[in-house]
Amino acid sequence: MAGLNKVSVDDINVKGKKVLVRVDFNVPLKDGVITNDNRITAALPTINKLVADGGKVVLCSHLGKPKNGPEDKFSLAPAAARLAELVSAKVTFAKDDTVVGENAKKAVAEMADGEIVVLENTRFRGAEETKNGEEFAKELADLVDDQVFVMDAFGSAHRAHASTAGVTKFVKETAVGYLMQKEINFLGNAVEDPVRPFVAILGGAKVADKLNVINNLIEKCDTLIIGGGMAYTFLKAQGKEVGTSLVDDTKIEYCKEMIEKAAAAGKKLLLPVDTTVAAGFPDPIDAPIDVEVVDAIPADKMGLDIGTKTAELYAEAVKSAKTVVWNGPMGVFENPVLAKGTIAVAKSLAETDATTIIGGGDSAAAVIQLGFADKMSHISTGGGASLEYLEGKVLPGIDVIADK
Repeated sequence: MAGLNKVSVDDINVKGKKVLVRVDFNVPLKDGVITNDNRITAALPTINKLVADGGKVVLCSHLGKPKNGPEDKFSLAPAAARLAELVSAKVTFAKDDTVVGENAKKAVAEMADGEIVVLENTRFRGAEETKNGEEFAKELADLVDDQVFVMDAFGSAHRAHASTAGVTKFVKETAVGYLMQKEINFLGNAVEDPVRPFVAILGGAKVADKLNVINNLIEKCDTLIIGGGMAYTFLKAQGKEVGTSLVDDTKIEYCKEMIEKAAAAGKKLLLPVDTTVAAGFPDPIDAPIDVEVVDAIPADKMGLDIGTKTAELYAEAVKSAKTVVWNGPMGVFENPVLAKGTIAVAKSLAETDATTIIGGGDSAAAVIQLGFADKMSHISTGGGASLEYLEGKVLPGIDVIADK
């Protein structure tokens, strides 16, 4: 994967310069209150570095998916307020429905070196942001006098938006922040130059979401482990009974091809040898549920988690690994009864001395929720972005940053 050697915030001098930083402040809110500020704290090293170096730091981010233009419930005001509690620098929130209007211009014009301005939600500009509108990109660059752009929003790096990619056309200097650098180092090296044995674990509900990832990882890894809902399509491809489990019948041939590809390449492909089944999907998702662990799935039952023998098999495969990438839970981990497989895999990763990388999204949520976060080498901040990276795709938000 070309372009892993990007100019970083350590390579630029921002003293007295205006710096536009694309952060990922897309935090979960409930009644206007932030329920998890991980994404804000993850951006602090880059923000603090630029502040300490005397830059005028202008932050932009999206939040949620506002459909009808500016809406208060999607405002970045709570994120700006939380940031102000976490940094010693002065933080000003520029409330401005056009993001770059008079309020924003005034706030930036009045900045001293080492101060921070947080702009309003970039998606208040609708398609101008998401379709990479040139005019909005230019307005963002103009706000910082076309001086410096720093990309630190890995979670949005797979999108070619005005604030993640388009803006770079109009600024003199570009760099990646520390968060981006860490993602590039861990995910990039895991895929391109892993310390072997390299074990990849894929879970989650749908095979369709991970087609290219499976294909790419079979080429790169030594062992590929499959769990979660997507395992049932593979089991059906092997001619096994899967009962009423989630299956994508349009992908059975694909799964057969992947099983053959792994065998031909001398790679281990591990699939469940037993399954935790129930009469149906829990409703609500965390409702009490009667389950049994079976070697063969009965015709009237649904697989909802890997079984105990499978959990042991997968844990054993991880023991000898030197690099492990995990994306997607092993079962319906939101239900305590159906979280055992995911917990077993998380525990095996926590106990290994391998480099352990958790692709964002549900597997990151599972690891954090189950209390194993501090035992992992790296938990990616981007769900879709980490998946595309594991596919071997070039991410637009990384591609546009200058190489060293």
